[in-house]
Amino acid sequence: MEINLKLKLKNVVFLLILLKMCAGFAQNPTAKKRIIIDVGHGGKDSGAIGINEIQEKTVVLNIAKEIVKLNKTILNDKLEIFLTRYRDTFISLADRSKLPKALNADLFISIHCNASKSSSKGMEVYVFNSKTDPFNIKNSIGLGLSVLNESTQNLHLKKRGLKFGNFQVLRETIIHCPAILIETGFVTSNDEADYFLKPQNISAVALAILLGTNKYLNMNYERNFR
Repeated sequence: MEINLKLKLKNVVFLLILLKMCAGFAQNPTAKKRIIIDVGHGGKDSGAIGINEIQEKTVVLNIAKEIVKLNKTILNDKLEIFLTRYRDTFISLADRSKLPKALNADLFISIHCNASKSSSKGMEVYVFNSKTDPFNIKNSIGLGLSVLNESTQNLHLKKRGLKFGNFQVLRETIIHCPAILIETGFVTSNDEADYFLKPQNISAVALAILLGTNKYLNMNYERNFR
């Protein structure tokens, strides 16, 4: 990062067992907004491996758990947040993609770390450009920009922009709700790998994602969402 860097559900299988309990849930304007945080990789799939053997699957799980914690402490449990995994387990992309429909989610946010053979740095956000779901595409772009701006402005991360990507978890969830995939930074960067090793920085990234999401919901839910 460009700042001074020295600065329940046990798994998806269990979650799917409980879906019958949620099947009759009907959302209304006063209900909590239901957010699925897709915690990238896990188990046998380490994701990117970076400097000092830092693993993507560990970084994103720490960020996701911190988002859940901060939702309770900072937002007074305002949002209803589900993770696709709560520990170091492997969950297939297909199973992750089933949750937005099953849980009638308002938003789907997939969290990852980037890797590069060059000295790349910074955060970027992806959405899927579905011609058949323009409504959810519009809202995905709005959500992605809100999270990206909150993170890069307040954490002084390099802004790599909002991009279109053909990721399975986006492609298969966009028909149900707005969906974004966040590449929080590069574990292959000396600076950013070091950044992700510090608990206070994990908390900062988690808070930026949470506040960016909440800001978008406050500004856009009643106007844009069905």
